[in-house]
Amino acid sequence: MDAACLDRTALPSPAELYERVRHHVPAIEWPALAEDVAAIQALKRARNAVVLAHNYQAPEIFHTVADIVGDSLALAREAARTDADVIVLAGVHFMAETAKILNPGKTVLIPDPGAGCSLAESITAADVRALRRRHPGVPVVTYVNTSAAVKAESDLCCTSGNAKAVVESLGVPRVLMIPDEYLAQNVQADLPHIEILTWAGHCEVHERFTAEDIREARQAYPGVAVLAHPECPPAVVAEADFSGSTAAMQDYVETRRPAQVVMITECAMADNLALRNPDVAFVKPCNLCPHMKRISLGKIRRSLETLAHEVTVPDDLIAPARRAVERMLAVRP
Repeated sequence: MDAACLDRTALPSPAELYERVRHHVPAIEWPALAEDVAAIQALKRARNAVVLAHNYQAPEIFHTVADIVGDSLALAREAARTDADVIVLAGVHFMAETAKILNPGKTVLIPDPGAGCSLAESITAADVRALRRRHPGVPVVTYVNTSAAVKAESDLCCTSGNAKAVVESLGVPRVLMIPDEYLAQNVQADLPHIEILTWAGHCEVHERFTAEDIREARQAYPGVAVLAHPECPPAVVAEADFSGSTAAMQDYVETRRPAQVVMITECAMADNLALRNPDVAFVKPCNLCPHMKRISLGKIRRSLETLAHEVTVPDDLIAPARRAVERMLAVRP
């Protein structure tokens, strides 16, 4: 599923916006949030700006000020298409870097520069060069959850939504897939004919889930559908009914309409889907991403007011990193 684009020509009223989030935001808190929402909408028009929000953003961002919402793959595709002069990335830093790589002439902002990613921090460009020396001739598939410098050292990127298709597209018997060890292991399970070499990087949200979490959920909620992100350990994915990217999990919920569902991923994913699917009961467990939660309406507003914090990518990295990302975008899952 690609990103969802919101209609910016006919903005909903504050009352209509609150209706979208009233099951998440108490009425007493809405007036303060509504002030930021109104200011953001006005600033977007004044600056010809667009807000891209990841599926892990809080509902008050996701459902009120975002123009485009989706998973990493969808946001990358939309970042390549936008005609806005300013892109505000409501997500984490590597996503903003990806938007800049695809739009080097545009202003790309991240509301909080401290919104990082444990996967992006787990590997460096020097590490990739060392891996190439150790495995000469083996293509390097790099998860999009990495820095621009790492992307620039790679043959092509992937996301959790198209990782399997990207690896298959190479038509080779051996691939280096970095840095998410669990994503690579889960892809390996689906592609036993390809040897996938891994790196010991993990998502700090998804690595905390266990197979026991799922068994406990099934015992507490008989018949519950369990959806797991492929950044989870293989034992967790093996216990789930379905594993896929956040876009794939959303599609599962909205097409199959399970009575009860457990989302084995970041908590905001369930919060956002629950508001759109009130007939589906979402039950725990879930884990919070501390980096995603650094983004707030107030920070988005200040980012648009002051054009902070601008994300830049060194000129010598733009072309090779862009090539790796564009090769990813050319592969359909």
